[in-house]
Amino acid sequence: MNSRQRRGVILLLLSVLCAFGAFAGVLSVIRDVNSKVGPEVSAYRLKSDVAPYKTLDAGQFEKIKMPERWLSQNAVTDLREIDGKIAVTQLRKGSLLQSDMIVKRPELADGEQEIAIMIDAATGVAGKITPGATVNIFATFKAENETQKDQSKVIVQNARVLDVGQLTPLEPREDDRSGRQIEAVPITFALNTLDAQRVAYAESFATHVRLALISQGGDTPVSPDDRSYTLDEDK
Repeated sequence: MNSRQRRGVILLLLSVLCAFGAFAGVLSVIRDVNSKVGPEVSAYRLKSDVAPYKTLDAGQFEKIKMPERWLSQNAVTDLREIDGKIAVTQLRKGSLLQSDMIVKRPELADGEQEIAIMIDAATGVAGKITPGATVNIFATFKAENETQKDQSKVIVQNARVLDVGQLTPLEPREDDRSGRQIEAVPITFALNTLDAQRVAYAESFATHVRLALISQGGDTPVSPDDRSYTLDEDK
């Protein structure tokens, strides 16, 4: 073997060694990426905004793939988890769905029925009443004649809220001369038959119906003497 052939063999061996070195480097990079990324899992991203307390359905989400290690522990990876659930707050487009964003929709107990009425947003809701809340329902009635007095009554105690609807503009009442734009919210309650009748009556004949939010664990019954009020009681 002459010197030229020897140089050729040496260069060939060097090329082979460089190829093995490059291949080992690629494998090292791949192992490093795999160790940092790991296996992929399914996650769900919102396709549009979702209003608070609205029932969720599969069409509001798109399925994506993400590295498992990048997901939080409460990320929803199975869309069956939203069955019968509602959003607890405003959900934004593009957000990943997490279990702390949703809660189970309140359900009816034995002997209860759903009834919905429109409540003046300015005086009766103020954005603080949500599904699952407990409220007292007040109604004010105008005196029917000169011998009677205007009166406020607690018509239902400890009413459980099932759903809060969208803010809706209403036509002013014929006897409302304030000229203000009225906006109301449909509120759905779980009530027994008698309380549902009281609410239906108040919505039809009361001047106003208002809600008073009760703190959690504070459902103390209203005494019979305090369930009705007329202005002359403060004189």
